Amino acid sequence: MPDEITIKTISNTIRDIVDFPKPGILFKDITPVLLNPDTFKLAVDALAEPCLAERPDIILGIDARGFIFGAAIAYHLGIGFVPIRKKGKLPYKTIEQSYELEYGENIVAIHEDAIKPGNKVFIVDDLLATGGTAHAAAILVEKLGGKITCISFLVELGFLEGRKKLGDLPIHSVVKY
Repeated sequence: MPDEITIKTISNTIRDIVDFPKPGILFKDITPVLLNPDTFKLAVDALAEPCLAERPDIILGIDARGFIFGAAIAYHLGIGFVPIRKKGKLPYKTIEQSYELEYGENIVAIHEDAIKPGNKVFIVDDLLATGGTAHAAAILVEKLGGKITCISFLVELGFLEGRKKLGDLPIHSVVKY
């Protein structure tokens, strides 16, 4: 598990943006974490470390900031990376899963050959809010026969109770608000 100094360093680097993307929202901006090579490394290590004991076969990154962290972890471990994208963004045959947003619905997709039955899958994203996107990603992994070994988020907005949507899946968050 990341130590308190690492968590505090990352937390202090995340920037709050008031009223973005709309009035009343306090947006947690992780771009300063990415800009600084030291905090970026701390963040990648903190996301990965609690999930490595299960020795994943594949890292799955959720569109779009999950790509940044997930690809870095996959590279470090020498394993494959799979993107979960919004509908219509992947070029090959896909399977899709819809999920609810605060005001509507969205759809994510994965290539139908991205995960083999029995693959141990480690899901990475930057933010756990309501849990809808991560839940949809988990359903896609399971449809393809993968086994989710861990889901890791850089930031968790606990007051939105996204963990509840993910049930008994193994969840790790670096910074919690």
